[in-house]
Amino acid sequence: MTAGVLLTGCDTDQVSLATNAKANQPVPPKLLAAMAEKDMDLQSPILVRLFKQEAELEVWKQTRSGQFALLKTYPICRWSGDLGPKVREGDRQAPEGFYSINPSQMNPQSAYYLSFNTGYPNAFDKALGRTGSQLMVHGDCSSRGCYAMTDEQIAEIYSLGRESFFGGQKAFQLQAYPFKMTPVNMAKHRNNPNMPFWKMIKEGYDHFEVTRQEPKVDFCEKKYVFDAAKPADAKRDPIFDASAKCPAYVIPEEIASAVREKQAKDEAEYAKLVAKGTPVARMNTGIDGGMNKIFAAKIPEGSTGLSESAEGTTLQMLAMAKAPGTIPGHVNPPKPNLDAVASAPAPQEEPVVAVAAPATNTRVAAAEKSGGGFFSNLGRKMGLGSADTTATTTPPPQATASVAPAATSTTPTTAASRLKAAVTRFVPGHDKSKEAVKDAAKDAPKPAVAAAKPAEAPKPQPDTRLAQTRPALKPSVSDGAADSTQMAGAAPVVSSNSFESRFGAVK
Repeated sequence: MTAGVLLTGCDTDQVSLATNAKANQPVPPKLLAAMAEKDMDLQSPILVRLFKQEAELEVWKQTRSGQFALLKTYPICRWSGDLGPKVREGDRQAPEGFYSINPSQMNPQSAYYLSFNTGYPNAFDKALGRTGSQLMVHGDCSSRGCYAMTDEQIAEIYSLGRESFFGGQKAFQLQAYPFKMTPVNMAKHRNNPNMPFWKMIKEGYDHFEVTRQEPKVDFCEKKYVFDAAKPADAKRDPIFDASAKCPAYVIPEEIASAVREKQAKDEAEYAKLVAKGTPVARMNTGIDGGMNKIFAAKIPEGSTGLSESAEGTTLQMLAMAKAPGTIPGHVNPPKPNLDAVASAPAPQEEPVVAVAAPATNTRVAAAEKSGGGFFSNLGRKMGLGSADTTATTTPPPQATASVAPAATSTTPTTAASRLKAAVTRFVPGHDKSKEAVKDAAKDAPKPAVAAAKPAEAPKPQPDTRLAQTRPALKPSVSDGAADSTQMAGAAPVVSSNSFESRFGAVK
């Protein structure tokens, strides 16, 4: 009856969203078979985990036993920024932390095929004064602070979220991490100033790892609290406020003891890795974000950026593999940020202690309010949040490198030579021998009558990442046939058990 009332109140535009073909694409048969094999129901709850360094998105689904199991791992086509949480509007950072996705955050009319809003900033972010908006997981493989998939991938992920809502899940949890929180990764990044924050969210990572249950998330004293429960003698559940003092609470012993055991093993392994001299990862390499290796292998001069390739696997080896979806022609792989590189100190051979990254050039994505949709209105009527808006970007101002004038013979290195060295390091196919000859000629003594000319910064490539018109439907990543770069263009038929008909049947 409630569903019938909700549909009765919709206007024409909202009804059209209820029959939106993109948002109603059925879950692919291959994925349904995987669910059956893993003892999962189609409409059971889901949970999503994101990892920047690995450039992977995991979809977990609840089995009939009540625990979550990994259903599928999707390579991320593009994410922007650096490892670390989002701090302010326009910093190009993709968020890290724990977020809740309810139906009002699902956007069937996204400019990037389909999307859902991550919910950043959460109460923790707000307590620290962090700003930002319209941080999405969407299609189109183009990111300015978001996690971007291919259109085919987001269609599949969107369908899984939609079915979990039909099954009664009020919101699914999104866990976003800089990397998989293993002892090896923690050791590599031990000098990163974000480490206190990462250790805090690792607590939630560990809770999920040992219980395979979605951890309950609360905030107090500007920190995360996981799986808090009321003390035995308390008469009511504790009330949490992200900016206030923590109330009295306990963590159930069966969870607390399992987490302590895991953390003791992790810390022992971490100590061994540090003792044997595991190199510290560099910060501020000057590269903006990352891309999964499977996509980088398909793009001329493609690079994984801050994402790591699998050991023993080169981009050349992956070039013959099938791409998981259509890679748009305007895709922009990770490249050096020339402003950051020009002002950075000369590279050193040995690992150095990581220091805080200077602010990169900021390019803010302009957002347009969407007209709302069925999911948005459903969320509002159920009291689950306000309507979502879809991020529609405008071309950002191009970055220009600020390079010092060429040095005289008394100066050993110049900003220009450091810039060239950085480009040589980061841009595949760069001819080092030719650049070495050019640098030697530039740094040679000049006649006294010749005036030194400032070194010109390389011209930035034009940004062509605007959303382009795409076909209305995309084939499934799991079931569609594709060549090395594109998926087949056949459009799936919308299931008769569609968004509108399901709720209409309740009338």
